[in-house]
Amino acid sequence: MDAKKMEAAVGSLAGALSVLEGGARPDSQVEKETDPESRRTPKPKAQKGAQNEVTSTVKKINELLTASGAPEITMEESEDGFIVRLPAAMLFDKDSAEISGEDAKLFLKRIGMIIAKMPNEVKTDIIGYTDNTNPSKDSIYKNNWQLSTARALSVLEELVSDGVPQERLITSGRASFDPIASNSTEEGRAKNNRVEIHFVSLEPKNKEATKKSILDTRN
Repeated sequence: MDAKKMEAAVGSLAGALSVLEGGARPDSQVEKETDPESRRTPKPKAQKGAQNEVTSTVKKINELLTASGAPEITMEESEDGFIVRLPAAMLFDKDSAEISGEDAKLFLKRIGMIIAKMPNEVKTDIIGYTDNTNPSKDSIYKNNWQLSTARALSVLEELVSDGVPQERLITSGRASFDPIASNSTEEGRAKNNRVEIHFVSLEPKNKEATKKSILDTRN
């Protein structure tokens, strides 16, 4: 995978998500505003533009992942925000929780930059998942609970090492529970082996805008 192209594609996501959440924009896009409330609440035109940019950026990232043979990243709405789903194969070797490869670390570094630009009421929940196949006997993890939790923790630690405040992050493991595909096929198991990053707005007035931020562009 071309790391420079990945960096450029993921980098543009920072501006898009910061506008979606009403947070600070990249320096090149900062405008002087006299109304403090206008800096917190995204205007309709700005939000629509951000939605389009998010969709375009994810498409670019997935083109790079597809070209390299890696599973795709997906984004979707959640009850109070949105979710970025990262395939485990992009981050880890089989039955491992050690982040492997510079591309994965680069991606998480840029995700960390995005989180840093979001307002404080947006929390980030990192959840690890596996398929229903137990770790091999050679693995240091006895079961999928340990593996999924360790993977989520590895992502958290990588984000913290990149400067994300620990108090803005939550982590957990769900093992093989809550699958998003059938475990009866290799493709389905690859989808279920994942780490999800949930961006959740804790402020009620921002929840509706956050919920609509991703899926509206698919209609």
